Amino acid sequence: MKTAYLLLITFTICTVALAQSNKQIESQLVILNINTGEENIILHEKRHFEAPNWSRDGKYLIINSNGLLEKISLKGEKIGTIDTKFANNCNNDHGISFDGKWIIISNNNPSIQAPGGSSQIYILPIDGGEPRLITKNYPSYWHGMSPNNEWIVYCALRNNEWDVYKANIITGEETRLTHADGLDDGPEYSYDGEWIYFNSHRTGRMHIYRMRPNGSEQTQMTFDNYDNWFPHPSPNNKSVVYISYIENQNGDHPFGKDVLIRQLDVETGKTKNLTRVFYGGQGTLNVHSWSPDGEHIAYVKYINNNN
Repeated sequence: MKTAYLLLITFTICTVALAQSNKQIESQLVILNINTGEENIILHEKRHFEAPNWSRDGKYLIINSNGLLEKISLKGEKIGTIDTKFANNCNNDHGISFDGKWIIISNNNPSIQAPGGSSQIYILPIDGGEPRLITKNYPSYWHGMSPNNEWIVYCALRNNEWDVYKANIITGEETRLTHADGLDDGPEYSYDGEWIYFNSHRTGRMHIYRMRPNGSEQTQMTFDNYDNWFPHPSPNNKSVVYISYIENQNGDHPFGKDVLIRQLDVETGKTKNLTRVFYGGQGTLNVHSWSPDGEHIAYVKYINNNN
């Protein structure tokens, strides 16, 4: 069972699925008002793009496509590509530091062939520049950065187990934070730095959890029949948005499935739907995409013209 599970995750995690390269896929970049439910499609193109970040100054979004990071205005205008130098094979695990000065990327090294992929984590100035390697070990898929800019948290395959790790941004020293059986993924710091939210398959279904930055007090937060992935804490620390697969994906997070975006009230534990069911999955909401005012999120939905 563990071998089959590992092969399944290795094949799919943070890689470009076959459907994603299909020219029949269309992508829509959506801004959602979490209070009113109003959706605004600001960019609709006949290509595959993924994983919006919202800039900390609130002026633009960042998406990835074909290994590069693109800047998109809130009106859907293309305003340039971030120069990541040699790191031109970026996957959909990227994001911006709380102070808005840095961007962290997960870049696949095509010269490395390894179980789970060759992704390593780099940091560079938000406007582009020479990337500096943080994680020597691979595969490592970035998901969060501490508010004080001292730590990153990420999902990594070590000794045939996918777990959540943190690393010092300067030294790169790595610390394992989760030890449960099954995949632990998607770690992200709350804005106050008190919690790291993540998703885990330790119960046999994927659910949202949180823990202290040292790995203590690991607590399950969702208990429904969805497969819940990639929790993103709100700027006011009161809620978390995440993507839910309608059907059991057996620990996977594939592209091209029926999904919802949902919101968890961290004080009451109540959840609610922010969207209707749509076609999405991998690439829809992998990384933090809250607006600075905490009133909107950005995400990607897809259209498959093969169906």
